[in-house]
Amino acid sequence: MKTKCLIVEDEPLARNLLSDYVRRVSWLELTEASSNPLHALEVLRNHPIDLMFLDIQMPEITGITLLKTLQKKPLVILTTAYSEYALESYDLDVVDYLLKPVTFERFLKAVDKASQRIRPPAPGQAVVAEAGSPFVFIKDGTKLVKINYDDILFVEGLKDYVTIVTRTQKIVSLQRLKLLETQLPADKFIRIHHSYIIALKAVDTIHKGEVRIGSHVIPISDSYRKAFKEIIDRNQMQ
Repeated sequence: MKTKCLIVEDEPLARNLLSDYVRRVSWLELTEASSNPLHALEVLRNHPIDLMFLDIQMPEITGITLLKTLQKKPLVILTTAYSEYALESYDLDVVDYLLKPVTFERFLKAVDKASQRIRPPAPGQAVVAEAGSPFVFIKDGTKLVKINYDDILFVEGLKDYVTIVTRTQKIVSLQRLKLLETQLPADKFIRIHHSYIIALKAVDTIHKGEVRIGSHVIPISDSYRKAFKEIIDRNQMQ
């Protein structure tokens, strides 16, 4: 089941950025993005909201005031450009406190905290796979998603998270790229950069230190260049 989200943010750029972040995480669902805190109260009354992204500085009433008026509160992640509200926000039992401009990495950490409070993850590794299996199960928020190896184009790592790009979707999972690397078949995938693992089958062209997979251009770093070249040379000889 997806986590239903409400964004309450009067700044258009910040509202659009958060909306984009929500849409990029498959287990989140954006119910509405509102610029008006009074309208947000109506949304909360009429829709089941699990998680609210709430700006503190807004016209009519502040986010803190709105939060204090709610009898039944969803989980709340506060957003603001000013750090002095942090102490008061934690007294209100919010999930997290995001300082603008909010990066996607920081956003992911906040929503992962929320997911653990909505439905604590089952114990065990984030990735589940059987030896010789043509697919892998990826932990995506509170659920496991089955992904066929042949559908994966590449994987991008961002500290504690990975984004798995397939032919049809992107899945963000809380785990390190190094752990996922041990789960992927070595004959199908190779790491070509500190932040990237690619599917050999998906490569369209290799040119001047870059790999092109569809519309994506991925750099080959110096530390992985030799091993990648050896694999490409072996494939050319076969």
